[in-house]
Amino acid sequence: MKLNTPRWWYVREGAPSPVVRTLLKPLSWLWAGATARRIARTVPVDAGVAVISVGNLTVGGSGKTPVAREVLRLLRDKGLEAHGLTRGYGGRLAGPVRVDPAQHAAGDVGDEPLLLAGVAPVWVAKDRPAGARAAAEAGAAVVVMDDGHQNPSLRKTLSLIVVDGETRGGEWPFGDGAVFPAGPMREPLQAGLARADAVVVLLPADLPHADQELLSLFKDKPVFIARLEAAAPPPPGPQLGFAGIAKPWKVERALTAAGCDLIDFAAFPDHAAFAEGDLKALAARAADQDAGLVTTEKDWVRLPPEWRGRVTAWPVRARFEDEAGFLTVLGRSGFQTPGGKNRV
Repeated sequence: MKLNTPRWWYVREGAPSPVVRTLLKPLSWLWAGATARRIARTVPVDAGVAVISVGNLTVGGSGKTPVAREVLRLLRDKGLEAHGLTRGYGGRLAGPVRVDPAQHAAGDVGDEPLLLAGVAPVWVAKDRPAGARAAAEAGAAVVVMDDGHQNPSLRKTLSLIVVDGETRGGEWPFGDGAVFPAGPMREPLQAGLARADAVVVLLPADLPHADQELLSLFKDKPVFIARLEAAAPPPPGPQLGFAGIAKPWKVERALTAAGCDLIDFAAFPDHAAFAEGDLKALAARAADQDAGLVTTEKDWVRLPPEWRGRVTAWPVRARFEDEAGFLTVLGRSGFQTPGGKNRV
């Protein structure tokens, strides 16, 4: 049974449930220790292709998949044969398999690969080196690995960390710094940053500036600001929103900021498989208030086919403020086109 993300994970100081957090501390020490040992003991495989890792330091909600999608788009716009690589969380296929949106559903490959496949060829592989080799054999000049920072199995040429830049209302992307399950961290902040080549701070569209105190944590690392912008206006008229992502409250806030007439909002666990009963209940609540149903693209691809016509998918995109500077950093990873020239 999946549970909703505890919102207190993202409170920097004075978070509620102090007893629960104290009881969870020993488990967090075990988690952090196991992650550190796995990374230290694994010898990365060189799959024969440049690999850009787009990851994060928390268990979810940073926006790494929109950033990975934008990285793929930027590279392909420059003429690079860039392919995506993901483990396909929530899908049944072990791979390596190339995602085909016309044939594969979220239950086959997961929801995130279906989103990435909208801009580039994408490979699902539980064995990440095998997936990278499959991409290389299919002609990839560079592989963009979604959610790879804590996976040491594949040699990376560039490691990017995505950080949620929302700090309003006492929210902090790393909470009080505690590792899962006592907090949101996959590993201690400094341990994760030490392996990163650059940081992407992803801001909501309506947040004017990144928090300077947050930026100071990254010290000498190159930092790039990106914004999660709406690719289309929210649907008109009253809407009942719902989302099953790591931070569903961000969707509610973004819809409201974008001008959506949001009459209600329902939060589900990350990667939730929407049951027929849940969808019927949402539809009934919406009908009672003469409202439509709206959700994220990531949630929409997990809907049963018969429900997709009844729910609007609201698309968002990550866009870099300094796109030219970011492309320069991408180019430092040394990948080349088949003609032998680095074209980034």
